[in-house]
Amino acid sequence: MSAVPGRRDILKSAALASVGLAAHGAPSKTPKVIHVGVVGVGGRGSALLMNLLRLDGVVVSAICDPQADRVANAQQMVAQTGQPKPEGYSRGDQDFRRVADREDLDLVVNATPWEWHAPISLAMLRSGKHVATEVPAALTVDECWELVETAEKTGLHCTMLENDCYDRITLAILNMIRAGVLGEPLFAEAGYCHDLRAVQFNTVKNGEPWRLDHSVRRNGNLYPTHPIGQVAMWMDINRGDRFDYMVSMSSRSRAMHEFAVKQFGASDPRAKLKFNQGDTNTSLIRTASGRYISLYFDTSTPRPKEEIMRLQCAKGCYSALEDKIFIEGRSNRSEGPGWLHSPHFEPLEPYLTEYDHPLWKTRGPQAAGSGHGGIDYMEMYRLIKNLQLGQPLDIDVYDAVTWSVLAPLSEFSVANRNRSVDVPDFTRGKWKHRPPLDSDAII
Repeated sequence: MSAVPGRRDILKSAALASVGLAAHGAPSKTPKVIHVGVVGVGGRGSALLMNLLRLDGVVVSAICDPQADRVANAQQMVAQTGQPKPEGYSRGDQDFRRVADREDLDLVVNATPWEWHAPISLAMLRSGKHVATEVPAALTVDECWELVETAEKTGLHCTMLENDCYDRITLAILNMIRAGVLGEPLFAEAGYCHDLRAVQFNTVKNGEPWRLDHSVRRNGNLYPTHPIGQVAMWMDINRGDRFDYMVSMSSRSRAMHEFAVKQFGASDPRAKLKFNQGDTNTSLIRTASGRYISLYFDTSTPRPKEEIMRLQCAKGCYSALEDKIFIEGRSNRSEGPGWLHSPHFEPLEPYLTEYDHPLWKTRGPQAAGSGHGGIDYMEMYRLIKNLQLGQPLDIDVYDAVTWSVLAPLSEFSVANRNRSVDVPDFTRGKWKHRPPLDSDAII
């Protein structure tokens, strides 16, 4: 008697091949339709759902959120596209377990508050489903290891939805590195510096008050994945190099308290909260090959959002703050004698045109209006396409946990007088032999 593989068996086979757990060879054929469940349909989850519904071959079959009104709104979004109304799940925080029990889902998108990311992802993996979680993938070192071990054991994908990796400039810089234009990456500084006091205190639309507890309890770089994901791609982290160790330091805490006093009055309970999180944090990360990264975090002080990203390579550098680039031997130099004959940055636009990534050349029009300048669409498009074709995901479980673990490691360093702390090798040595991410394959 021969067994006929079902949809989940085929998808699992493709996942095994992509993470190197099965024999190499042509990817298995996968169904054109991916059945998806979405857990968490607040502001972020609804945005991801919108982009899923713009893609061919996606059927949204389940919507889960503790708030019934959010589930109803999401069900309506799906039905308006002509798809059948998905099943709704809103019986409290644990109702995602009924989604896990379903037999018809290939993928679950996890867009819940941070503390739910790992528990929900683990439940989905153990029930035979691929999972794509919002950032960060986990909050503790133990959760990171559990995600890795469960993904390896089940042969299923556990990816993180780090949308900044699909930014047009980010992928153009990756193209330039692969083409040898910039030379080998040596150093980067990057940061998430964005005033989120109103978001944490829930005084704006689509606030996220659950973040407040993290600022009260924790102290470190609590949100490293947006800036570090791009740098990790450029530096081939987990694919020829890896994060080796890091140190972290935080300032005192002041701005959150002052905001609460100004907004609510000195006698309000929110103004009496004691915040452990320092207003600003800087972490230094050293890689096994001798590169290093300065990583900044600040969501507490009054400031405009800053795009902090600078990459120094052997042949030139890129600065997001300047929105310019310098290539030795190609960029102009100013007039003047001796060492005053200094190099000048060039506008980025001509290079962006010359080295524009194929993904943006082919999918740019479809991405328009999708949120965050089109990167929200791009990340969902790549996820679904790779699952349909049985190809490796751009961001795998090793990437997801390596970028996420920097938060708890930074907390340890801050709490121990900025002591150096090793970054776990979640690949268990496979980083030495894994090929770099193929820029041309991201289309």
